[in-house]
Amino acid sequence: MASKILEESRDVMRRRRYSIHTEKSYIGWIKRYIKHFNMQSRDDLLEGERKVEEFLTHLAREEHVAPSTQNQALNALVFFYKHVLKQPMDDTINAERSAPRIKVPVVLTREEVARLLDGLSGTHLLISKLLYGCGLRISECLRLRVLDIDFEMKALTVRSGKGDKDRVTTFPPSLKEPLQVHLRRVKQLHERDLADGFGEVYLPHALARKYQNAPSEWKWQYVFPAKSRSKDPRSDNVRRHHLMPSPVNHAISVAVRTAGINKRVSAHTLRHSFATHLLQRGTDIRTIQSLLGHKDVQTTMIYTHVLQQGGSGVVSPLEDLK
Repeated sequence: MASKILEESRDVMRRRRYSIHTEKSYIGWIKRYIKHFNMQSRDDLLEGERKVEEFLTHLAREEHVAPSTQNQALNALVFFYKHVLKQPMDDTINAERSAPRIKVPVVLTREEVARLLDGLSGTHLLISKLLYGCGLRISECLRLRVLDIDFEMKALTVRSGKGDKDRVTTFPPSLKEPLQVHLRRVKQLHERDLADGFGEVYLPHALARKYQNAPSEWKWQYVFPAKSRSKDPRSDNVRRHHLMPSPVNHAISVAVRTAGINKRVSAHTLRHSFATHLLQRGTDIRTIQSLLGHKDVQTTMIYTHVLQQGGSGVVSPLEDLK
C-alpha cells in the first residue's frame, strides 16, 4: 500500500509543478506518517485530523523537533489528505506545538574568515567567497545562472530563493576577475556539451515552455556546473546539473580544521558572518534584511544577539576585582 500511495503523491506533486526539494521532503514526511501508525491499507488513513494531530504531537513531545520542522510535516500531511486522498481536513489541528527556541548563529570573526578562505582553492574558494561576500545560502549560490550576475552594476540576482522569492544582493568587485576566468572555462565546457549533442540545462516549466531554445543558451547555464552529465529523475533527459552542496561543505570542514578554528562551521556560517559583519560596520538592519531575503525583520534581528557579547554587553563584576 505504502509504495503505491507514495507514487500517487509524486505524480500529484509533479502535475502541480512542485520543486524536486519539496517533493522529496513531502514524500519523506508521508512515509514517516504511514510508518508511525504501521498503516497497511487505505482504511488506516481515515480519521486524518486525529491521526495527524497525534503524529505532530509525537514530533514535538518525543522527537523535540524545531517549530519549522513540525510546520513542514503539517504542510506535507495537509497536502497529502487534500490533493492525494481527496479528504481535506476541515477541523483545526490542535497538536502540541514545538517550543520555539532562540538559537544564536555561529559566526566567524573577520580574521577567522580570512584563515578559512586561505585553506580553500579553486571552485570551492570562489563559492565560499560568494557565500560570504553576498550573503547567499549554499543552494542559492549553486543554482546561480550566468545571467544572474551583473558585473557592471555590481549586483547579483537570487531567483526563487527561500519562499520562492527573487532578490538582488551586493556583488564584491574583487570577485569580478576570478569569476570571469571561471566562466570562460564553464563556457568551454558548455560548448563541448553542445558539440556532443547535449548542452541543455533544467529550466522551470513555465520558462521552458515560453522560451523553447533557452535551455541550451549560454546565459541560462549554471555558474557552477557538475563535473559530469546526469539523467533528470523526472524527465529522463540527460543534462549537466549544478554542483551539490556536500563537496563544498566537506572542503570548508577541512579548511576549518586546518585553520585551527574551534567552532562548528558550515557553508551557512559564512552567510551568518556576512550579516553580522555588516551590522558591525553600521549597516541598517532593514538593508541587511533585504540583502538576506528575510520575510520578517525579527529573523534578521537574531544577529544583534551575536553583537551583544557577554549578556547584552554587560561587563562582568570579576573585572572590577583588584
